[in-house]
This record gives sequence, structure tokens and C-alpha cells, in this order.
Amino acid sequence: MNHRVFRVSTFQIVGPHSMRIAFSDGEVRTIDFEAILHGALYGPLREPAFFAQVTIDAETGTVQWPNGADFDPETLHDWPTYSIGFENMTREWEVAECREDRTPEIAAPHCTPPHGDAELPL
Repeated sequence: MNHRVFRVSTFQIVGPHSMRIAFSDGEVRTIDFEAILHGALYGPLREPAFFAQVTIDAETGTVQWPNGADFDPETLHDWPTYSIGFENMTREWEVAECREDRTPEIAAPHCTPPHGDAELPL
């Protein structure tokens, strides 16, 4: 069995939620993370100043943020294969958070139904 191992060599922030990432095998990929920045772990990265605090973890060879958010280097390397699954998973986290916090005065803005009195999905 041949297991591919990738490491992030360098990165460059190219947008509020985007970065260009170079890998140990020479691959370079630009990823816009905006669609997956939901939930307790990835939600804080929606703030561009926090997103920009990304570093490379020397031990794991991937990008990481101060709150512990990171991605497997293979996932980043093969992002087109994994991105839809990540988007679906983080949307599920967002809906779960909204269900837990049904008090309108403290609910996060993304939990407020767009047409006033519509119910959140249960």
C-alpha cells in the first residue's frame, strides 16, 4: 500500500479567507475557505484578522491557527476532492449550533431566519 505524505512548504494569504499553498511535492493550490468557516473551530476564521494569524506547524507540516484549527495536508493538497464534504459538514455544524441557541437576542446572526418569522430547520 502506497500512502502519500504531503507537507505544506509555504503559503501566502491572497484574500480575506483565501491562501495560496505550496506543497512538498511542488503542487501549488489556491483555496478559498469562506464556505467552510462555520462552527466552533472554523467559525472564528471568518474574521480576516484572525484568519491572517495562520502559521505552518513544523511537526505536522500543515497550516494552523491559534485556536487549534488546522487541516490535514493531504486534504489541502487534494482540496477539490474534499471541499464539498467539508462544506456539507460545516453547514451541519452551523444548523446544530442554531438549534442549540434558539434565544433570538443571543443567537448568532447566521441563525436569524432571512424572512423574519420563518423557523430554523429542526
